[in-house]
Formats: sequence, structure tokens, C-alpha cells
Amino acid sequence: VQLQAYGGGLVQAGGSLRLSCAASGRLFSRYTMAWFRQAPGQAREFVASIRWSDGGLGYADPVKGRFTISRDNAKNTVYLQMNSLKPEDTAVYYCAADRSGRGGSYSGFYEYWGQGTLVTVSS
Repeated sequence: VQLQAYGGGLVQAGGSLRLSCAASGRLFSRYTMAWFRQAPGQAREFVASIRWSDGGLGYADPVKGRFTISRDNAKNTVYLQMNSLKPEDTAVYYCAADRSGRGGSYSGFYEYWGQGTLVTVSS
């Protein structure tokens, strides 16, 4: 599986962006998908995930109520709708895919990673 993330950019605080991650390869619908982010000088952190088996969603506390993860299996794409953006959301956002079914918030369970897309939120 190859992942291509896009949709990042510069936005003012309080604004919105939608990130997309297009996947190539077969059986996209059988992958748990997730978004992680990494701010300058900080470790990569979990943002959100969506399980392939039951569509179960998971969110990191800082983004709950503001971000929404979704997927379109017909288009082999996962999305991250980000609303009410804050300067602390500034980071490179990565999409990731897990075939094993473990998924969740632990980055080590994800076998495939996209190249990242930069989101900058100005105050």
C-alpha cells in the first residue's frame, strides 16, 4: 500500500481544513487508517483512527469535538476534517495504514505511512 497525503496549508486560527489521504493497492477497505502529526521539535502523536472492521473511531483528547476522520472505500481515501483550528495544531500530518487489525493510537502498529502534509495555523 502506498499513501499520499495532501490538503495541508496555511490557515488562520478558528478556520478549517480537510486533509485527504489517497491509497494505492488492493484491499484498502481492510486497513485500519489513522492520522498522526508531528510538530517541530516534538514526537509524533496520534490524532485519529478509523477501524476497517466496524468503522469504530478514535480521537486524541486535544482534537475531540473539532476533528472528524472518515473514509470512502470506493475512492480508497481517508479524510480528516479539521475545524476550529488552533495554533497548537500546527504540525506535519501523516496518514497511516494498519492491516493487522491492531491499529488504535500506537504508531508501531501501522505498517504503511504517507509522506506528510504541513498544516500551519496562524494566530
